[in-house]
Amino acid sequence: MSAANPSRDPALSSVSRRGFLADATAATIASNLLAPTVLSTAAATLATLANTRGLTARAYAAPAAGDWIELFDGKTLQGWHKNPQRIGHGTGGVWRVEEGTITGEQDPPGSGNGGILLTDRKFGDFELEISIMPDWGVCSGLFLRGNDRGQCIQMMVDYHDAGNVGHLYGEGTGGWNTRPYDINGVYDAAKKLTGLVAVNTKSPESVGLLSSCSADAWLKAWKINDWNLVKVRVAGAFPKITTSINGLEVCQFDGASSTAARYNKDEVLKSLSPAGSVAVQVHGGKGWPNGAKCRWKSIRIREITG
Repeated sequence: MSAANPSRDPALSSVSRRGFLADATAATIASNLLAPTVLSTAAATLATLANTRGLTARAYAAPAAGDWIELFDGKTLQGWHKNPQRIGHGTGGVWRVEEGTITGEQDPPGSGNGGILLTDRKFGDFELEISIMPDWGVCSGLFLRGNDRGQCIQMMVDYHDAGNVGHLYGEGTGGWNTRPYDINGVYDAAKKLTGLVAVNTKSPESVGLLSSCSADAWLKAWKINDWNLVKVRVAGAFPKITTSINGLEVCQFDGASSTAARYNKDEVLKSLSPAGSVAVQVHGGKGWPNGAKCRWKSIRIREITG
């Protein structure tokens, strides 16, 4: 196996969940490749919808609760924006549409300059579906109820040694972590990833979860070098959150009663609005492999009640 990633300064709560060294001061600010279109009138919105075929209602069309909303049209980043100011991970990263997917990487590659891509529209209680395919070695995440400052409840997409995909972390909201095990890579003689193993197993209750799938079940469900379908349900002021990957329920978290270390439900609620953006992340720091990307597609959401 390759050496584990170095630990970060625990004082950097927004970037301390895994072994990537944040180095925002060394990050180079490149040109902004994202220029989301803002529709200024209802007529413009209706014209866009009239010209769009084969997709359900767009996020900016304000459909009725319960309808599925397509957040990504497969062609543009309309309806999304980068973090407008520097956050702990950087000035925003590079986000492109490539072969019908959203791809994210550091800006420029290998510089340590990352960031987040957020939906313009905010969501409170919802069900979300998104397919993900990260390159091995990247440290990414799926932000729930996020804001432009980079704060959120995050479903980790820490796809590297000593990583985790599918459990929850308090990004900029205390640095609390609910991972009941880590994943490590298995490599051949050429250092190519050939499999995954789980280590450092703990009980779900000891990390503040109502439940979690076993490490063995997660390893069987995850597809290496392929698309993985993630589903997330978020409901309540102190949210109850359920995550799943490829049909396997990964975890259940109750924000009203969780005993996760460093979790403070009132402080999290104070930091995050009852509704926020869905966002995807390129982690800052030098641990992100040069040229590596995280990929996202088939992104849809529906608002729920109760």
